[in-house]
Amino acid sequence: MAKRPSSPEVECCSPRVAAAARPALEERPLLSFVEAVKVMALFKTLSNDTRIRLLHHLVRSREASVGDIAKTLGMRPQAVSNQLQRLSDTGMVASRREGNNVIYRVKNGCVAPLLDLALCLMEDEGSRAERGTDEAIH
Repeated sequence: MAKRPSSPEVECCSPRVAAAARPALEERPLLSFVEAVKVMALFKTLSNDTRIRLLHHLVRSREASVGDIAKTLGMRPQAVSNQLQRLSDTGMVASRREGNNVIYRVKNGCVAPLLDLALCLMEDEGSRAERGTDEAIH
């Protein structure tokens, strides 16, 4: 895998790698029950405002210590650490120790595009609502 200069390594799922490595979504077989449950569990992990903000901060900063994240989000370091552990369990983030600090980064390249798509959906829905409910249905 090619590394971008001066940026942490990001695994698979970047839009370019994903497009080359896997078939398009519409060409894939219908999700099985087990696969759907796994996707649901992933979205449950992401359905937390703190974890979304943590991921967004890590995407923006490339990497950050627990203390830096806590300060930025106005949280206690232990609370941040607990949420980062949940994200680490899914493989979305990774950590490394630097002296007394634990530094986190986004590990999976699908995270940034997923957040971007979520914002796109949210913004698109907002603009449709501004145009009126009639257009939002069509």
